Amino acid sequence: MFSKYRVTTALLLSLSTLSARAQDQSTDLNRTYVVHNSCPGTINLFLAAELQGILASGASLTKIADVESSLWFTDANGGRFTGEGTMRTGFSDNSYWLVHDQGQINTGLKVAPRAHPGPNGTCTVAECDSATCKDTFIGVTPIFPPNATSPAPFHHCGTGEAADIAFDITFCPDGKFPKTTGIEIHPGNDDSKCLEVRGGKFANGTPVVIDDCNNKKAQNWFLTQGSTTIRAAGTDFCIDAGLEPANGTALTIARCVDHLSSQQWNFTVHSIAVQGQNQCLDVADGDLTNGVQVETIECSSSDFNQFWDI
Repeated sequence: MFSKYRVTTALLLSLSTLSARAQDQSTDLNRTYVVHNSCPGTINLFLAAELQGILASGASLTKIADVESSLWFTDANGGRFTGEGTMRTGFSDNSYWLVHDQGQINTGLKVAPRAHPGPNGTCTVAECDSATCKDTFIGVTPIFPPNATSPAPFHHCGTGEAADIAFDITFCPDGKFPKTTGIEIHPGNDDSKCLEVRGGKFANGTPVVIDDCNNKKAQNWFLTQGSTTIRAAGTDFCIDAGLEPANGTALTIARCVDHLSSQQWNFTVHSIAVQGQNQCLDVADGDLTNGVQVETIECSSSDFNQFWDI
């Protein structure tokens, strides 16, 4: 069953999208956002849970979007494409803020208006690069939309038309990813079961299996939406499908090798497929018994054994 948090996160992102679209229809106010990737690796850029682009390290993207744009984030470094586990930023008219979930963050984030700091602390930079920083909300912002008198960590800039102010959004402003533990991969809707490196043995050829979730390191992974590897968190081992993946190919881990085809996957919402192949990550016969090794099999949108909750 899906966790209440994931459902809540998806709902909040949907509400943000609807709010932005409604505001856009009523005011048609857009502004310029310039997004910078200072992280050490490529990131996916999301706005309201919709992919906006892929930014290489050091790259920037300019986007014209609504003044009510929420929420901007990336699923890199242990975040999720729903926004769960990420540092996020939101905008409403002349206000802007940062928000993240309780616990670790996946990236630092900096939001800077292209305007001189004003009186009473207006037009200041919002920045957070750790889970303990003070310039961010934990969980959901208490007011939406915010107003000019709201205290930090709400930020406010300008009294005129909101569209006149452009913003720079920088991921990893300190140039590095924070340390994170990765994320669990659950088969179907069963959050009690996890994808695991059998026995926590990180070595070439170790099977990838199903087991009860118990917060073990061997059950934590790094992957992102789209083209991705599936790397065991804190290691240099990736899920490997072998040179010729076919129906029933048992999956193991192997030392990660850049651009190795057997370690390249495509993750789209709840499906994980070998890139360029019609073979998907699959629970053999739907058997969730502890220790059952996962496999690849011909992709089918109607096969629930290929459904994964990330």
